[in-house]
Amino acid sequence: MRRLLSLLAGWLLALPLAAAPPAFLLLDPAALATYKTAYRAGQQPETGRVQQVLRTAGQALEHGPYSVATKAQVPPSGDKHDYQSQAPYWWPDPSRPDGKPYIQKDGLRNPEAGAMHDSETLSQLCADVQALGLAYYFTQEERYARQATTLLRAFFLAPATRMNPNLNFGQGIPGINTGRNFGIIETRHLVVVPEALALLNGSRSVDASLVTGLKKWFADYTTWLTTSPIALPEGAAKNNHGTFYDAQVVDFALFTGNDALARRTLQTLTWPRVAEQFAPDGAQPLELARTRPWNYVSMNLQGWARLALLAPHAGLDLWHYRTPDGRGLRPAIDWFRPYLLGQKQMDKADAAPTSNALALGVYEQASRAYPDLNAAAVFAKNPEYQPVPWAF
Repeated sequence: MRRLLSLLAGWLLALPLAAAPPAFLLLDPAALATYKTAYRAGQQPETGRVQQVLRTAGQALEHGPYSVATKAQVPPSGDKHDYQSQAPYWWPDPSRPDGKPYIQKDGLRNPEAGAMHDSETLSQLCADVQALGLAYYFTQEERYARQATTLLRAFFLAPATRMNPNLNFGQGIPGINTGRNFGIIETRHLVVVPEALALLNGSRSVDASLVTGLKKWFADYTTWLTTSPIALPEGAAKNNHGTFYDAQVVDFALFTGNDALARRTLQTLTWPRVAEQFAPDGAQPLELARTRPWNYVSMNLQGWARLALLAPHAGLDLWHYRTPDGRGLRPAIDWFRPYLLGQKQMDKADAAPTSNALALGVYEQASRAYPDLNAAAVFAKNPEYQPVPWAF
């Protein structure tokens, strides 16, 4: 009998270890659970919105695997595993025979940049993994988790297809450089990955090797973000680039267990940005000066909302922080209100089409921090937007 028990114990120890996925960092587990209960009870609008997620996840079952290593271009390193992109707002100089060095046309996208697909590949990976994670969360169907983990392993871990954890060649400008700090804005979608792992809690497709491997990749990328001469200027950027740099460093640090780095980044970089980026009335002068002002004030506010959602995990409260002259996130949220209600129009129209989706998504998150926000009135004025607890 003892020998049988010993053999059984040895067999159990030899089984692959299941790893509990990380906790939610950006998503509210209580809000998700309430939504799940309503969905399972067949309530509306929850049922309709979850069904929409399931349709998206159904399409994602047929996608991928994704890899930056399959692109046609070869980065200057000679390694296709290195991410590469071209600055979108830079164009050939018509006064020069070869067009180099390129010149800037802010807000106008050069089709050449679109022909480089690493940014699109990364964005699609994140969108699919998020949809699949949500589908598993609401249905517990293993097929969604299996596809999500297959995509994650291919993009981050498999030797033949993984992306190297750096952005040395992001947003290069022909004739000027092969990569620059501004490319880091393109990896802002990676904050989806820790949330997807949390949504996949309980799946047998998530094992210790996946979680450990992803944490190692994100820890290495965080090291690059905080030490590389290419990356460090992004942390010094005063506009939305600085905001999303902070959001990535804080999110990835929390994901990988480096809480001290997360807290230090918030205190030394994020807190001073409040005075730099916001006027006392909540306006964002640096973003309003762009050729696509509504797009950039909305996008930047999304980055700030992410930081506010992350801050409590580091023991801080950004939602209610105010500078001595009153600058803070609440005035920034309030600044959007008359525009979203149709009571005011922007002084300068965007150079390219945009929407209210990002700003409305922030309203969904802010409504939990500010119970008196009366976000319902804003949503009623924008019926095309469907507030859901998984937008961030």
